[in-house]
Amino acid sequence: MGSMSLTHWLVVLVIVVLLFGTKKLTNIGGDLASAIKNFRKGLQDDEDKQPQLKADPEPGATGASEQKRENTPQG
Repeated sequence: MGSMSLTHWLVVLVIVVLLFGTKKLTNIGGDLASAIKNFRKGLQDDEDKQPQLKADPEPGATGASEQKRENTPQG
């Protein structure tokens, strides 16, 4: 009674086909496939739109503008 055998799955499949019909199941399969394709495309588009993070400069390599700020008196 624990797991379903192949015979049980075949009976379930036959009942589903009788209830919905093959045309309806084909349409559902096509809709599901296009939904998955659009989902993947949306994920890929989001990854392309994200800005790339710049690496931190090496320690000790400060730019000229940073050195000016350090040398100017606070007032």
